[in-house]
Amino acid sequence: MSKQIVIACDLGGTNLRMAAIDSEGKILYRTKRETPKADRADEVVGVIIESAEECRKNAGSSEGLLAIAIAAPATVNADKGIILKAPNVPALDGFRIIAALENELNLHAILENDANAAAVGENWMGASKGFKNSICVTLGTGVGGGIIINGTILRGVDGTAGEIGHICVEPFGAPCGCGSRGCVEQYSSATAIVRQTQELASQYPKSDLSHKTRLTSKDVYEAGIKGDELALEVFRRQGFYLGIAMGGLINVLNPEVIVIGGGAAAGWDLFMPHLHEQIEKRTYREPRLRAKFERAILEDDAGILGAAKLAFDKITVEKKAKFISNN
Repeated sequence: MSKQIVIACDLGGTNLRMAAIDSEGKILYRTKRETPKADRADEVVGVIIESAEECRKNAGSSEGLLAIAIAAPATVNADKGIILKAPNVPALDGFRIIAALENELNLHAILENDANAAAVGENWMGASKGFKNSICVTLGTGVGGGIIINGTILRGVDGTAGEIGHICVEPFGAPCGCGSRGCVEQYSSATAIVRQTQELASQYPKSDLSHKTRLTSKDVYEAGIKGDELALEVFRRQGFYLGIAMGGLINVLNPEVIVIGGGAAAGWDLFMPHLHEQIEKRTYREPRLRAKFERAILEDDAGILGAAKLAFDKITVEKKAKFISNN
C-alpha cells in the first residue's frame, strides 16, 4: 500500500513555501519561491502549480498523493474555497482558488486561513500537541490567531473567527488597518514595536535607538537584552496589551494552553513578565491556573503542517461518509 501524501502550501505575502508531507507529519520534500507581486490571480496560481508539480515529482511516490492544501494570509470561506480578502496578496481577493487548483492539478484541494493552519500545525506536531483546547498567537508583521476547541478549529459561521489581533485593548488607541482603533496588533506586533519605539524616542534621548535610522524590531530586541530603557518600555507595553487580550480569552474560552510564536515573540523574556502580571489581575483563578503558556516550536513549518493535517482530516471524514452512504 502506497504512503498517503498531501502537498501543503503556506502562501505568504513575501514567500510561497510548499512541501510534500505524509500522514505522520514527515516532510518528504520542500520548496520555496517568492510570492509574485502580481495584479492577476492566475500569475499567483501559476507559481503555486509550478511548486506543486515540483513537490509531486520529488515526493517519492505520486500514487498516494491525496490533495493540495493552501494556507492563505487572508479571510477565507473554506467551505466554498474562496479567498475573501488577502491584504498582502490582493490579486487573490474574491478568487475561487480551490476550483482553479483542482482543475489544473486534478487533485482534491483544501483552503484555510494561515493563522488557523499554524494553530493546527502546533497542535499536531508542536507546542500544543496532546491538548484538545488551545490558542495559538502569532506575533509577526501583524498579530494572527487560531483557536482550537475540543480538537476542532474554530471558524465561526462566516469563517472569520480567531482574529485575535483585532481584539480592542485601548479604545481610543492607535488606528488599525482593520478600521478599528486600539487593536492588540497595534501594540504587540513587530510593526508595533518599531512604531512605538519611534514614538517614544524623544522621551529617551540617551537610548541608542532614539538616533537609529531604518529601525527594525530586531534592533529593539537586541537593545532590550542589553537593558536599554526605551526598548524595555516598548516590551513592557507589548506584554501589557497582549496580557489584556489573553486574559479575556482565558476567561471566555478556558484553554489548556496558549502558544505564542512569530518573529516578535523573540522578546519573550522581556514581555512575558508583564503579560503574566495582567493575567494575574484580570482572570478567574481556575482558568488562570489551568492555562499554560508555551513558545511555538515549528517556526515556518507550522502553516504547512497544519494545512496538511486539515487535508488528511477532511479526506478521512469524506471517506467515512462515502462508506456509510454506500452501505
